[in-house]
This record gives sequence, structure tokens and C-alpha cells, in this order.
Amino acid sequence: MSVGEIAWLIAAVIAAGVATGLLAGVFGIGGGAVIVPVLFEVFRLLGVPAEVRMQLCIGTSLAIIAPTTVRSYRAHKARGMVLPGILRVWWLPSVIGVGLGSLAAVFAPAGVFEIAFAAIAGLIAVKLLLGGDGWTLGSELPGPWPMRAYGFAIGLGSSLMGISGGSLATMVLTLYKKPIHNAVATSAGIGVPITLAGAVGYALAGLNRQALMPPLSIGFVSLIGVVMIAPISSYVAPFGARLAHAIPKRALEIGFGLFLLAASARFVVSLAAHAPR
Repeated sequence: MSVGEIAWLIAAVIAAGVATGLLAGVFGIGGGAVIVPVLFEVFRLLGVPAEVRMQLCIGTSLAIIAPTTVRSYRAHKARGMVLPGILRVWWLPSVIGVGLGSLAAVFAPAGVFEIAFAAIAGLIAVKLLLGGDGWTLGSELPGPWPMRAYGFAIGLGSSLMGISGGSLATMVLTLYKKPIHNAVATSAGIGVPITLAGAVGYALAGLNRQALMPPLSIGFVSLIGVVMIAPISSYVAPFGARLAHAIPKRALEIGFGLFLLAASARFVVSLAAHAPR
């Protein structure tokens, strides 16, 4: 790698760490939607084979955002904004969904995960850009089984995309008229079991393809990526939690939505480049 490429990688990693921490606090998400596209380019430049690159990005992202999500959740919990009843209903089905997504990493081709990222990120981006505060499915949350189904879907989507599930959980809760600050805080909480289970699941899922991984990797988790980004994002997360209660979110929603659209487009281009001719 040239000096310019190394400098670009360092700058991208630092920026990803800061953005991850801020997003974790402001939106109750782990920041995986930022980390995965950055790692995708980093691992591409490092020569990681395309057939395992996306899985490595997702597993590393889940490991990176685990401590960030914990710090974000604790910061929101200290403000008394978390809805513990929802966490009790969601945590087990979400972990089951994460387990299914980790199992898919063993057998499914990389394109499946690129499609999942592009589709889910695009959906979240549309919701953010259209300012769907008036969108509702009801004034009260549904019963236990529909809620468990939501938890499973959040866990599965998070595992396929490499995120903590906060953006998906926040979208569900606001569709049932839960106040945004409670939704963000509770979403940070559900991210804790999702990221911990996901990091372990992807580490185990990639053990049979260890020969294709870069140095200092455990399965689909790059320890180098974790060490580079996790400390920065974890340190910044509490500042994002303070911003969540101090500034209007509309500008941030638009900026994050545009970023997600750009990231989705990047993976669509990647899919097109590897499509059979």
C-alpha cells in the first residue's frame, strides 16, 4: 500500500469511530451502518477475498459496536428513559434472530449480505428522509407474540447487516407512538444482546474459512479492526447521548439518511460488478 492509501485508511478509521460513537448516542444505534461500508473499502484495499469480505465486515462491526452500545445504553438508562418491559419481551427472540443470521454466514454467499445491507439501509433512509413522524401503526404496542416477532426480525436484520438493531427498533417503537427519546434509549438497550451474540456468532461462523481471513482475525471478526475503531467510538458515545437531548434531530436525520442511501448504492454497484455476465 502507498503512503497515501495508508493515510486515507487512518483518516477513514478515525472518522468512522467518531461517527459511530455520535450515532450510537444520538439515535440509539451502534453505528454499524457507518462501520460496514468503511471496513468494506479497508478490507478491499487489504486484499481480502470478495467471497468473505462482507461477512468479515459484519462480524467485525458487531464486535466493534458492542462496547459502544453498552456505553450508550448506560448513558440513556441513567436518564431514566429506557422502557424495560419492551427489553424483556425482545431480548430472547432478537438473540434467536441473530443466531439465524450468524448461521447464514456459514453457508450463504457474500451477495446475500450485500443485498440485505442495501435493502435495510435503503428502507431506514427513506423513513429518515421523508420525516415519517406522522407514520403510525397504532397508538399502543401490539400483544406479546407480535412483539416477539418484531424482536426476531430486528435481531435477524441486524445480524445480516452488521448493526446493533437500534435504527430498526426505533422505527418500530415510533410507529406505535412511543416518544422518540424513550424509543432511542430502549433501542440502545436491545443493541446490547444483539451485538454481543452477533460478535460471538460471526467469530464461530468464520472458523472454517480462517485461511481466507487477514492476520489477527477470529473467524469473521478482525481484531485489528476492533482495536482501531472500538476505543474511539466507545469514548464518543456518551457525548452523542447528550446531543440527543440537546439539539433538533431533523438535520441529523437527513444527513444520516443521505449517507445510508450512498452506502446502499455502493453495495448495489458491488453486486452489479460481480454479477454473472
